[in-house]
Amino acid sequence: MIGRLAGRVDWRGPDHVLLDVGGVGYIVHVSDRTLAALPAVGGHAALYTDLLVREDLLQLFGFSTLQEKEWHRLLTSVQGIGARASLAILGALGPDGVSRAIALGDWAAVKAAPGVGPKLAQRVVNELKGRAAEVMAMGTAPAPVAAPATEGAAPAPAPPPAPAPAAPPQTASAQADALSALVNLGYAQGEAAAAVAQAASETPEADASALIRAALKALAPKG
Repeated sequence: MIGRLAGRVDWRGPDHVLLDVGGVGYIVHVSDRTLAALPAVGGHAALYTDLLVREDLLQLFGFSTLQEKEWHRLLTSVQGIGARASLAILGALGPDGVSRAIALGDWAAVKAAPGVGPKLAQRVVNELKGRAAEVMAMGTAPAPVAAPATEGAAPAPAPPPAPAPAAPPQTASAQADALSALVNLGYAQGEAAAAVAQAASETPEADASALIRAALKALAPKG
């Protein structure tokens, strides 16, 4: 399986690029949005890829981020959404826009993609609404890893042992990731922070995707 390609852009077509990787040229189909972000001919590009295998066809599809690739995988799992329709949706909305539309149940935004009718757009939202939080969490940056101690440096004195907490606290990074995802969806900072805090207090061990799901539920219109 080809999961990622990096090389020189040798050709830009209307819906694909020819990527030279070590002397081998790969035709990679991309969305309009991804194509616009790629460099001109002669520039260097890197794309995450998905290989479509059929009896008489092999096609590579390229994505600028893992989040975009995951949405492509999920979109093409919906009956009636092929690779082309998925790229049309991603081209119209981008991965963040797809996350926003599906999390909020905004099928009209999905319908704005060329070739996607209202019934198909509603099916996409209904079938994938439970997956939005985990894909949104993929777009958050991981917590930084502490640098190793300098060789030869004297070890720092061990701190006195702290009393064990009654329950493991929700990590600050997971709350920050969830808050960032909700703000990207368009929620105000204050209401998003309140929803995340409520979710964290109810499920102290939840990760970012679980916090996003719980916060979206709390923010959903009542009645």
